[in-house]
Amino acid sequence: MKSNTELLAKVTEFIGYEADLLDHKGYQEWLSLWTDSGLYIVPADLNETDYLSTLNLALDDADMRRMRVARLENGESVSANSVGSTVRMMSRVRVLEAGDDLVIARCAMTLNELRHGKLVTYPANVEYTLKPSGDSFKLEQKVVKLLHADGFLRTVSFIF
Repeated sequence: MKSNTELLAKVTEFIGYEADLLDHKGYQEWLSLWTDSGLYIVPADLNETDYLSTLNLALDDADMRRMRVARLENGESVSANSVGSTVRMMSRVRVLEAGDDLVIARCAMTLNELRHGKLVTYPANVEYTLKPSGDSFKLEQKVVKLLHADGFLRTVSFIF
C-alpha cells in the first residue's frame, strides 16, 4: 500500500473543516463547499449504489441543500424547532482514488447529538467525491451510510 501523505492530509483537513462547520451551524459556508452539480445523499439501504433510482433518506441537489439549510436556520420545520448540539468525530480517512479532476475518499463518522437532555449517536461510513479547487476541494458528492438507516431514526434536526 502506497500513500500520498500530502493528499491524505489535505483531504483529512477538508473533511474536518466540513464537520466543524456543521457542528457550529455554519450552514451558509457549508453550502459554499459544494459544486453546482453536487449531491448530498443519505441512502436507506447500505448496500445500494444506484441512488437516483432508489429510496433515500436524503438526495439533495443544490436547490434541496439550500432549502434544507433555510429550514434549519429559520425554524420552518418541526425538526428545526429544537435543534440540538452536535459533535462529529471523523476518523479512518482513506483516499480510495485520486486523479487530477477527482478525489474519492472514505472515512468513519460518529455524530453525537444532544437534544432535550438526551444523547443520541449516529455511526456512519461517509464517502466523499471531491473536485480539486485551488488549495482545497469542492464537494461533488457526499454519501452518508448510516449503520442503522434501515431502523428507527427519530426526527433529525441536522445535516449528517
